[in-house]
Amino acid sequence: MKFIFKVLVAACFLPLSVTAANAPSQQKVIREVVIKAEPAKAWALIKDFGGIHKWHPAVESTATETKVDKEGVELPHRLLTLKGGGTILEKQTIASDEEMKLEYKIVEGVLPVSGYRSVMTVKAGPGAGESTVNWTGRFYNKANEVHAKPGEDNETAVKAIEGVYDSGLENLKKVLEK
Repeated sequence: MKFIFKVLVAACFLPLSVTAANAPSQQKVIREVVIKAEPAKAWALIKDFGGIHKWHPAVESTATETKVDKEGVELPHRLLTLKGGGTILEKQTIASDEEMKLEYKIVEGVLPVSGYRSVMTVKAGPGAGESTVNWTGRFYNKANEVHAKPGEDNETAVKAIEGVYDSGLENLKKVLEK
C-alpha cells in the first residue's frame, strides 16, 4: 500500500515537471544609477507616466488615456511613439508617492519581449541631495518559447531591455543634473 501511495504521489507531480521543462524561463534586467538630485525631484519626473519622452532618448512622444484593461480595471495607459518608428502601449499598475514606486506592463509593442513588467523606484542616494533610481524588468522572450528562433530568443530580449534601461537612465541623470 505504501508503494502504491508513493507511485501515485510521484505521478501527480510528473506532468508539472514535464510542463516546467518546456516552459520558457523568465528573464530579469536590473539597472541602478545615482543622480545628483533630491529624491522628490527624481520621483516627480519618473512618476509622470505621460512624460517619459522628456527624459528617455528613444521616445519621440507619449499619448496617455485611461482605459479599461482585459481584467476590467480602469488604468492609465500610455502610447509611446519611438524615434525611428514603432510604438509601445503600456499600462500603469502602481504609482505610489509613499514608496516612490512606479510599476507598469507592456500591453503590445515592438520590443522583442512578452509578459513584460517593470518597476522603477527612487530612494535617497548615498550622499546628501542624491537619489538612487532602480529600474527592474521581468519578461519572457518574444516567442515565449524555450527554443525561440533568433530575434525572438532570450538573448535578444535581454539585450533590448538592457539598451532601453541603460540609455534611459543615462539620459535621466543628464536631465536631472542640469
